[in-house]
Amino acid sequence: MTVHLSYPMSGVACLQMEDRQGRNTFTEALVCGLVERIAEVERDGTTRVIVLHGYDSLFCAGGTLEELVDIADGRRSFDEGNFYRLLLDCRLPVIAAMQGHAMGGGFVFGLYADLVVLSRESLYGANFMKYGFTPGMGATELLPRKLGLPLASEMLFGARSYHGQQLADRGAPFPVLPRAEVISHALGLARDLADKPEIALCRLKDALTADLRAALPEAVRRERCMHEETFAQEGIRQRIHHRYGN
Repeated sequence: MTVHLSYPMSGVACLQMEDRQGRNTFTEALVCGLVERIAEVERDGTTRVIVLHGYDSLFCAGGTLEELVDIADGRRSFDEGNFYRLLLDCRLPVIAAMQGHAMGGGFVFGLYADLVVLSRESLYGANFMKYGFTPGMGATELLPRKLGLPLASEMLFGARSYHGQQLADRGAPFPVLPRAEVISHALGLARDLADKPEIALCRLKDALTADLRAALPEAVRRERCMHEETFAQEGIRQRIHHRYGN
């Protein structure tokens, strides 16, 4: 099992992504595990909030090499099944306890949570442009909303990785704590939320995410158009193979 579900306290579900073989990339096992576990939690009728985290020093590393090559070859698209927005579309509030490194699609995926906690020591980046193709997963809409346009632009254009402390110094609007404290802090936030009525939590999430939900379809359409151009570049597959994992 790559996604472990536990209930550390009343009203709180905790999901741990632990695909060690796939290093928490978007393998079929991890994607299916997340979809299934979140659906299970939404059905149970007792949970008020979900906490999501990774294992050891890794939160989520984004797309697999095979996935990126398939997108380049036109065999798939990043928005198939809308998995990238799973946390946004979850009926319940989600807290992403990003205790470990989160790169590319893994970082974007975590930012779709309603609340985010980062680690000082871990690396975070939207490194799509490192491979020579433009961002996907709604990143061009999401990152400016979550981080502010100047920092989001720097991350997306430069494709650099930033330690959590660097993001804190740049004004990232999330708690940034020592790695050992990230999950416990997220559980403390979850305890506060779980004390509230479910209907109130769900309606508030709907209200707070309404603008993002409305804007995403057009942003994703633009990103697909950019992908048609940037993935068609000569040598893009070789660049992906050469730079993947480095």
